[in-house]
Amino acid sequence: MHKTCIIIAGPTAVGKTALAIRVAKALGTEIISADSRQCYQELDIGVARPSPVELGQVKHHFIASHSIAEEVSAATFETYALETAASIFKHHNTVVMVGGTGLYIKAFTEGLDDLPGIDPAIRSSIIAAYDQHGTEWLREQLQQQDPLFYATGEMKNPQRMMRALEVMQSTGRSIRHFQTGQKQERPFRTIKIGLDLERAELYDRINHRVDQMMHQGLLKEVEGLTSWQHLNALQTVGYAELFDYLQGKTSLESAVSLIKQHTRHYAKRQLTWFRRDAEMHWFHPGDFDKIMNLLPG
Repeated sequence: MHKTCIIIAGPTAVGKTALAIRVAKALGTEIISADSRQCYQELDIGVARPSPVELGQVKHHFIASHSIAEEVSAATFETYALETAASIFKHHNTVVMVGGTGLYIKAFTEGLDDLPGIDPAIRSSIIAAYDQHGTEWLREQLQQQDPLFYATGEMKNPQRMMRALEVMQSTGRSIRHFQTGQKQERPFRTIKIGLDLERAELYDRINHRVDQMMHQGLLKEVEGLTSWQHLNALQTVGYAELFDYLQGKTSLESAVSLIKQHTRHYAKRQLTWFRRDAEMHWFHPGDFDKIMNLLPG
């Protein structure tokens, strides 16, 4: 097996994009993004999409490839990325995948659990109730109906919480019963590169990036998306806080401060996810030569 996918992962703002472009150029190959937000055409500044100059240096996939009106999931990504990698491998022995969405990378490398079909009426009912009552309602429903997921699941992720509730209501069983963790074989090998920085430096980078985003026009970008703010794609850091500001719920200064705080929290969760992966080789983002020594020629 001589086909290799080089995965570059790590927290937001650590420097993944710049390194991935250098690696892809050195290997003469293409990049697949593993970012659950940069795939949306309508989102740019707030998701730190690579610049036109960066995108022009190496061919990228899964960047501005979908609309916020589409339902994009880890399963969507798994299919897209496997097909794209197979296409790239026809002409190259390597492909670079870069991103911070751990579940997407896991779906690509290991596959996803085979979850049951869901009654569309149940899904619609749960979404409508969530829209009306919010996350606290979801928490209460899961505590009553699926105490196993309530105790062990991602109880700060409304998307996963709704998924767990719809599986329970459709099948009468916890989603945990379907999550077997069985890894699927892939027709390529993977080398996983994890990037990390000292916490103070990473947090400084995050704070600086948010200030940069505001300077580049993030508020104007969010203003142009207000009619779609109910969509799942926009229930995310950098957008939700500014929607609150536009609705008069908070000051602009407070909203920007919250974006920085929530982004730091997100970076911490990303690191927690990736550090659980024993296959990850950890580097400082500036260790280009050391990283290249680990990769196939």
